[in-house]
Amino acid sequence: MRYHLSDHARKRLLKRGISEEWIAQALSSPDTTENDEEDADLAHVLKAIPEKGFRRLRVIYNETIEPMIVVTAYFD
Repeated sequence: MRYHLSDHARKRLLKRGISEEWIAQALSSPDTTENDEEDADLAHVLKAIPEKGFRRLRVIYNETIEPMIVVTAYFD
């Protein structure tokens, strides 16, 4: 699955200790997918990350462009 990180997402991943590998895992095999409540162009995927005690990583991305752009990511 092809994607790019926005500048904002890249900064947040570094600050929050989130690996790009986890982003790729979440995008390729999410546990849950949700639509964004405010922006129809955005989607959310959630993935439990074993290395973080199975906390759920939420990745928000723009699904209307190719390659998709990851906007941000954080642990719920």
